Amino acid sequence: MIYDNMKMLINGKWVDSQSGETFVTLNPATGENLAKVPLANSDDVDKAVNAAAEAFHSWSSLKQAERNAVLNKVAAAIRENAHDLAMCDVLEHGTPYNDAFGIVMGAADKFEYNAAIAQSLMGTHIPMDSSKLAYFRREPFGVAALIIPWNLPVIVTAVKVSAALAVGNTCVIKPPSINSATILKLAEIMMKAGIPDGVVNVITGPGGSVGKAIATHPAVSIVGFTGSSETGKDVLRYAAGTVKKCVMELGGNNPVLIAPDANIDEAIKVLGFRQFNNSGQHCSGPGRYYVHEKVYDEFLEKLAAFAANVKVDDPAEKSTYMGPVASASHKASIEGYIQNALDEGATLYYSQAKTSAHEKGFYVMPTIISDVKHEMTIAREEVFGPVAVIIKLTDNDDFVTLANDSPYGLCVHLWSADIKNCLKMIPALRAGSIFLNCQTLTNEQSWGTSVKESGLGKEGGLVGLAEFTELKMVTVDFTV
Repeated sequence: MIYDNMKMLINGKWVDSQSGETFVTLNPATGENLAKVPLANSDDVDKAVNAAAEAFHSWSSLKQAERNAVLNKVAAAIRENAHDLAMCDVLEHGTPYNDAFGIVMGAADKFEYNAAIAQSLMGTHIPMDSSKLAYFRREPFGVAALIIPWNLPVIVTAVKVSAALAVGNTCVIKPPSINSATILKLAEIMMKAGIPDGVVNVITGPGGSVGKAIATHPAVSIVGFTGSSETGKDVLRYAAGTVKKCVMELGGNNPVLIAPDANIDEAIKVLGFRQFNNSGQHCSGPGRYYVHEKVYDEFLEKLAAFAANVKVDDPAEKSTYMGPVASASHKASIEGYIQNALDEGATLYYSQAKTSAHEKGFYVMPTIISDVKHEMTIAREEVFGPVAVIIKLTDNDDFVTLANDSPYGLCVHLWSADIKNCLKMIPALRAGSIFLNCQTLTNEQSWGTSVKESGLGKEGGLVGLAEFTELKMVTVDFTV
């Protein structure tokens, strides 16, 4: 194992689990053991939460400029250690190196950005009569439990932690079990940059035990969670016992419209990247394509040409475009969706051939499934892999009705030259984000949704930062 005997972070100390038990993470490119990580229990969680609670007063009492200085040091430290952190992501998640390095640099940007905008997050004056003053002041919640997904662990951790810390919360982080070493490495970098003891704590172990213990802990005031809708519902149930606030980005099965007047070449550039980058393990990626019959064959041909040029190889190689999926169980899940689609009558339009280099790891090759019907399982559920699901749209079909016919509402992709018609559609589309002839997610944009089963609240930007504060109303009578 490359990362042997790793420790958890509690109150500024690197510690084993109280039980002494451990578990192993794997290299998804080879299936080999990679890291030995502590297996925490509820006693470890209790220590971490109590440490964060004790550190809260001193951290939240700092001037905004003082907290900002610490976050800026964290950003600088991440950049200084970018190669090492990126290699953790390569080895433990299978992220191609160039992508992993870019993600790490993006994580540094999140700390710097939230430090900068926190100074703009202010209270609100409430108009009253001349004898009274009323206002809202923004205050941190206290201890934030941050439960991280396995698909983009570095950037998602940075988004949550930087926002929570910037406004004065302290944190207990539960990394995804299969990416624990990567987040422990990130925590090590943060501590060396000067995060005070107890302000950030990291507890490793499965969601069913450790995640539940954190979400139910009475000293935790807010839960930030990214993951599947089903797990999110469990977290909501756990948090309901003490009425914690929850900010949640959950599942999606994002519909894509390819209109007959769409610029197919430009659409393929954007959608092909979103489909196969990170092996399709993107919450915002295309879930199901509704391609108008007039451009159906052209779109398939060009998407297949894009997929054929995707280099699937060792993620440590800088020329690799796509690595393995994150785990053996996820590989089996994706392959199950593909086989089920074929059993239901869909067509395997394209699948890149495997070579001997793909046999050891958890590789799912770029795949296109055509002749899919809206009612098929693969079009109804979240595949979350490098599998394009293509449905033929006719003039008699109502895209808005089809797009909304889903338990999810994360985002919608629209590709058309008829901007006016698309803008007319947008009010009727039940989704938290709409991308029209593009897809960008910048620091300033607030991502997430409160639509159907895709989540609660927003992350990123000023709106996402505000999620980690609560409003306290103050009223003063000057005449008394």
